[in-house]
Amino acid sequence: MSRKSPFSRLTIRIMGEKSGNLDLVRGRIVLLVMLFLFFYGAVMVRVVDATIIQGLFDETDSYIGAPQADAGNDEHNSKFRADIVDRNGVLLATSLKTASLHADPKMILNTVDTAKGLVKIFPDMSYGEVLKKLQSEKRFVWIKRNLTPKEQKKILEIGEPGLVFDYDYRRFYPQGDLASHIVGYSNIDGKGQAGIERSFDNLLKTSDRPLKLTIDIRLQHILRREVNEAIKSFTAKAGVGILMDVHTGEVLAATSLPDFNPHAPSSDANSPEMFNRLTLGMYELGSTFKIFTTAALLEKKSFPLSRKYDTTEPVRMAGHTIHDYHPEKRPLSIPEIFMVSSNIGTVHMAQDLGTDSMKKFFADLGLMSKMSFDIDEVGSPIIPSPWREINTLTASYGHGIAVSPMQLIAATSAIVNGGIKVNAHLVKQENEPIASTRVISQQTSLKMRQLMRLVVSHGTARKANVEGYEIGGKTGTAQKNVHGRYDAGKRIATFVGAFPIDDPKYAVLVMVDEPNPNAKSYGYATAGWVAAPAVGKIVSSVGSILGMKPDMDAVDISDPLMKFVSEKGGE
Repeated sequence: MSRKSPFSRLTIRIMGEKSGNLDLVRGRIVLLVMLFLFFYGAVMVRVVDATIIQGLFDETDSYIGAPQADAGNDEHNSKFRADIVDRNGVLLATSLKTASLHADPKMILNTVDTAKGLVKIFPDMSYGEVLKKLQSEKRFVWIKRNLTPKEQKKILEIGEPGLVFDYDYRRFYPQGDLASHIVGYSNIDGKGQAGIERSFDNLLKTSDRPLKLTIDIRLQHILRREVNEAIKSFTAKAGVGILMDVHTGEVLAATSLPDFNPHAPSSDANSPEMFNRLTLGMYELGSTFKIFTTAALLEKKSFPLSRKYDTTEPVRMAGHTIHDYHPEKRPLSIPEIFMVSSNIGTVHMAQDLGTDSMKKFFADLGLMSKMSFDIDEVGSPIIPSPWREINTLTASYGHGIAVSPMQLIAATSAIVNGGIKVNAHLVKQENEPIASTRVISQQTSLKMRQLMRLVVSHGTARKANVEGYEIGGKTGTAQKNVHGRYDAGKRIATFVGAFPIDDPKYAVLVMVDEPNPNAKSYGYATAGWVAAPAVGKIVSSVGSILGMKPDMDAVDISDPLMKFVSEKGGE
């Protein structure tokens, strides 16, 4: 066997060493490639997550030139507020994430071109104003808050790294001004400023559940439409409308006109559209108060409806003369006094009732003190002080005493619902409690419903009559007190009533401030011409929504009173 030479053995050893070195190099290369692929893959995953996956969940979470802020929990954002919905879940107020634009002047590459580009996007901003901001020495200057998606897209197209988007919540009101005095509004910092937004500010900031109101936006639309039409028809200053459940006190619709755009409310708190006439406005509501004076007399004195009072002559006391708008100049029964709205007859009834009894009855109905309500904009009644005998006489027909329209309809509900006081409210309760505080007997309530129906069927509110719905109520036309003096040329025209009056379910009120006669009213601008027709239109429109079918065979509950009526009256 031949032996290998030393040279051969050396050659083999060298070749083995080379092979080992090559394997080592190859392994290192493979390792480096694997590490590169790993890190490249990680980067790609992050890029995909940041640009695509996150974009699917929140299209607005990307912006130019700044790191992503920690969004945190939306429900804990200082400007996030819970939704407000109507009784059927229709959205009244909601919080949506929107973009706002600020600039870091130190990062702006081309100040002049950027300013020109922004002015094209925001025509309401001046070139000089924007240019001044962009050349500032500050690192943060606001450009525009609450951008639309279209505006945001155009800003992105500028491609300027010094323009930065900030994301926050903004309040939106899908129904616009339709219920602005009820819902209210919040400011740019997410703090409630009026209405439900103000009164339930803390709850709306901390809750993730919608706040449900008693109003029905469908009924709200009808009510607002008809009150607005009455204002326009009689070139009036303002108006109020309310629809209420007489048994629970739920406010189904309420409007104060003029109203405001909750997205851009006036900065002037004294502007007419910002004043809530529903609960903050105090008005002398005239003959609608005869509902309460008459109910008190029937409840406290148990006088028969046939009792008569002499209305032949005006009543004079303490330098005041009380007369009737349409004098009958004869003795009138209680139904006649109520039907023709006799001030003289009502004053005599108040004298029989007495000051203490009348004041207590008004107080029991909630007419003598500030009402408890779900919004903070609530005024206090204007009560005569000191209360003299003449005040008893004038207050009996709604003169010299001022309350809010909401107080009036709540008190009227107690008169017609069987005699139980109700608390008007706006926030829907899971199970509406049944009121239990009695203010008059069921017998007195029935007599009052008959009298209120008589006013619509034969008296001053005949223009409110809608066949099949049996409306009952009372008109009231009062001169306005302007700077301490009553102005004969300025009046408040009101109608408050209920339907169907034989078994009332709903109360309705329309008040028009400073109406003027029109071509169709023959020179009149009284409640019978102004407010009563509006109520008739409202009832005929809301009936189907409330599930009420006209009852054409209904017996008029005022018919039994006709034996006490010798002549028909009208306004």
